[in-house]
Amino acid sequence: MRENGVLLPIFALPSEYGIGCFSKEAYAFVDTLKRAGQRWWQILPLGPTGYGDSPYQSFSTFAGNPYFINLEQLKESGLLTKEELESEDFGEEGNSIDYEKLYHARSRILFKAFKRFRPLADSDYAAFLKDNEFWLDDYCAYMAIKDKYDGKPWTKWDEPLRKREPGAMRKARLELEEEINFYRFQQFIFWRHWCWLHSYANANGIGIIGDIPIYVAFDSADTWANPDLFQFDEDMEPIAVAGCPPDGYAAKGQLWGNPLYRWDYHKSTGYAWWMKRISYCMRQYDMLRIDHFRGFESYYSVPYGDEDASGGHWEEGPGIDFFDTLKKEIGAARIIAEDLGFLTESVRDLVKQTGYPGMKVLEFAFDSRDGSGNSYLPHNYPRNCVVYTGTHDNDTILGWMTSAPPADVAAAKRYLRLNRREGYHWGMMRGAWASVADLAVMQMQDLLGLGSAARMNVPSTVGANWRWRALPGSFSPALARKLRREMAIYARLPVAAKKEEEHA
Repeated sequence: MRENGVLLPIFALPSEYGIGCFSKEAYAFVDTLKRAGQRWWQILPLGPTGYGDSPYQSFSTFAGNPYFINLEQLKESGLLTKEELESEDFGEEGNSIDYEKLYHARSRILFKAFKRFRPLADSDYAAFLKDNEFWLDDYCAYMAIKDKYDGKPWTKWDEPLRKREPGAMRKARLELEEEINFYRFQQFIFWRHWCWLHSYANANGIGIIGDIPIYVAFDSADTWANPDLFQFDEDMEPIAVAGCPPDGYAAKGQLWGNPLYRWDYHKSTGYAWWMKRISYCMRQYDMLRIDHFRGFESYYSVPYGDEDASGGHWEEGPGIDFFDTLKKEIGAARIIAEDLGFLTESVRDLVKQTGYPGMKVLEFAFDSRDGSGNSYLPHNYPRNCVVYTGTHDNDTILGWMTSAPPADVAAAKRYLRLNRREGYHWGMMRGAWASVADLAVMQMQDLLGLGSAARMNVPSTVGANWRWRALPGSFSPALARKLRREMAIYARLPVAAKKEEEHA
């Protein structure tokens, strides 16, 4: 089946109160996707973010980002007032996010809602706590203690709390009971609001593609509560961290800094933590993209403390044993293998063994350094793949047209027969839709024909990423109609949309 979708993070939705969230604008976006003949909405990780605001560096692999809570719904349910919402400064409305203002305003306003919340009057609250006990208590304690230490990472806490000594933990839970309950409340409301939006999308024929980073943040509840899962020494310091080797784009490689897994320990437990993690994701989403899939075959290990990634080396990952266990424990699940970057034959073999579709990025297809055998060129695609013109880590199409080497741009124009009058972005997107790829997903910025100012992320940089937002009304009825026509031309209309066309 030929399918389609749009990539737009929750935070990039147009909405009030400083950031995209599970608000009426999110429901309106689902309606527009349906009118546009789309089948999938792809989002980025939903976890709470810290320094750098990256959804790939979260305080928890299970928790949700309280920024996405629908404040209007809290007002309608009596937990907030109109005056309280109007009194806060969430940052200027527009196409960018002010995370500093957002952090302070959201914390204050959600605490007011928490103080009015009556858990005994909400029949769903106790069930939520019970169902999520395996991660929720540790996360809420971690966040409350982190606040006590003015946001310092857990490695800077006093040793009894850093090492989770029972007496120190009991004392902290008593002293910080209100703060811990505040974090429980936020997670409950987040989950409720997300479930409502997810159900609405499914009821309208739109599936959600979620995203799971292979690594967790060093400063996270996951590492603090489960140090045995990671390559730590006796002092709870990493032995080695994740990164990427030197290449043509980064002469000294990329130093990500995430702690690496003790894969031998994970295997001895039947990958229990990972099974819980992916099972939880499959409750949240309908399809799951696994970021940095090649790390399961082999991963790049950089000695902790190195200033760059040039001194790293490759280590063997869990391989097919992990995915055999996953299929046995969870069963059939729609998974996308993010297999970008430098790939060896063994990595390609692992992707084939799993049967998961890999990814193709059209912007990579015209890299003059790759020669004529470039696997990203559409005529080289297998059916079992997902094609993007670009991902959250790429420039927009129009940005790429002005920043890529001229020879690469010229090659794209020749191959795709691009013309300026129509707009280069439409020609490149048509190249993706026309391919044999089972699924084609376009960035919202490319559908809108935006330049580099709308780029989501520049890898290995901090400070200006994850801020772009769509403006209200940008996904216009005219754009939806045009997109639907394109889906019909390239046989990517969902079944329900085809039936509508037949009876129109």
